[in-house]
Amino acid sequence: MSAVSMLEQAPTIEAWRQRLIEIILAAPEPPAKPKMTYEEFLAWADEDTLAEWVDGEVIMTSPASDRHQDLARFLTAGLSDYVEAHDLGIIRPAPFQVKLERGREPDLLFLAQAHLARLKPNYVDGPPDLVVEIISPESATRDRGEKFYEYETGGVPECWLIDPLRRRAEFYRLGEFGLYEPIFSGREGVFRSEALPGFWLRVEWLWEDPLPAVDDVLLEIGGDAYARRWIERLRQGGFLDT
Repeated sequence: MSAVSMLEQAPTIEAWRQRLIEIILAAPEPPAKPKMTYEEFLAWADEDTLAEWVDGEVIMTSPASDRHQDLARFLTAGLSDYVEAHDLGIIRPAPFQVKLERGREPDLLFLAQAHLARLKPNYVDGPPDLVVEIISPESATRDRGEKFYEYETGGVPECWLIDPLRRRAEFYRLGEFGLYEPIFSGREGVFRSEALPGFWLRVEWLWEDPLPAVDDVLLEIGGDAYARRWIERLRQGGFLDT
């Protein structure tokens, strides 16, 4: 056979391409990941597990930054003291699950006294009254996307998004059509919560380094009532003359 004849019988580039497509289409699909019920997820995850439950699958999350944890500590301490002082309900920081359509883990949540029946040993079954997400580069898409809309459709009345990198805070409240409406957004100013009656937050506190002392913040928020409460504590502890 001549060289010309051999070239004429050689597969064309288009024939090779078609053969490659056939091989790819004939390849078996990878096995599906095994699904896990929410109860199985809770049994599997411990207090140190950074994960959420999404459509029967485990979604691992990244460890938080030092600034993230500092803000979480500041908000947890301040809100916990305020909620306890006014007997409003409970504050739970992460890791603690919220079970809506999916199992999510906000950085902080508030559950009012009227809804404490939703509190289970290791999750809240249904919407809390407030969720707080502290945004990091790793979590920005998830916090502003899937989780935000799940909190909205799940009926969480108030949602805070705090972005320390951009020094910007956004606060949302469910409107009459069940959709979040922005009630405050910016780097400075005063936000007043509806989920926490009487509580307000000076947004620029969140960007201070170091963060302000929690007692100083609560004294400014609570005024005379907070001062009298501490004076009474000191008196009961024997630090002040009766």
